[in-house]
Amino acid sequence: MAIIYEVHPLTPQKDRIEKIKASLKAGAVMLYPTDTVYAIGCDLNAKSAVERVRQIKQLSNDKPLTFLCSSLSNIAEYAAVSNEAYRIIKRLIPGPYTFLLPATKLVPRLVMNPKRKTTGIRVPDRPICFTLLEALGNPIISTSAHRTTDDDEGESPSAASKTQNFGKAELFDCLEKLVDIIVDDGSDPGYQVSTIIDLTDKEPVIVRRGLGWEAATAWAEP
Repeated sequence: MAIIYEVHPLTPQKDRIEKIKASLKAGAVMLYPTDTVYAIGCDLNAKSAVERVRQIKQLSNDKPLTFLCSSLSNIAEYAAVSNEAYRIIKRLIPGPYTFLLPATKLVPRLVMNPKRKTTGIRVPDRPICFTLLEALGNPIISTSAHRTTDDDEGESPSAASKTQNFGKAELFDCLEKLVDIIVDDGSDPGYQVSTIIDLTDKEPVIVRRGLGWEAATAWAEP
């Protein structure tokens, strides 16, 4: 049964953040709120935890996992950022955007797209996410706890994939036996996904229109 940590939405309590951090360092998997949807996540560098996230979502190893970074400089550690990509990302972060970028050697193979060697990175606009990232010192895996049109394509249904349109209580009930930690900042689950911008080629392309896509078009489209 998962441990539930209730945290303040604007000023998360340090003692609770430290407990969550310690658990993540030890390989825990958590359910937590982002600026788009509730996500299932873990420490990027905790291989066993990443494998559990894939099992919960029933994702094959060739399906990449998005992860959260704390800043543009943090992104640059895990991805090759061109001058054009830098300009676009700087304009849009923090916010509901996922950037597809060429992965560096710091990105575990279990996380990246194995064929394209690319990765999806976000810098969320949510105090709890930023606080956890700062405390942990590593990126955090972020895969939607809700089923979306892009989730689990071609995969058999899983507990996590049955949570489309769940309220918070239902979501917690569905996943409390699958995760170790539930982070509750009092917010209700969102249902709008992030906008995905492919920055791997010379010309940026919006490959999924989600939250904030209108604002992204001025910076991300040719």
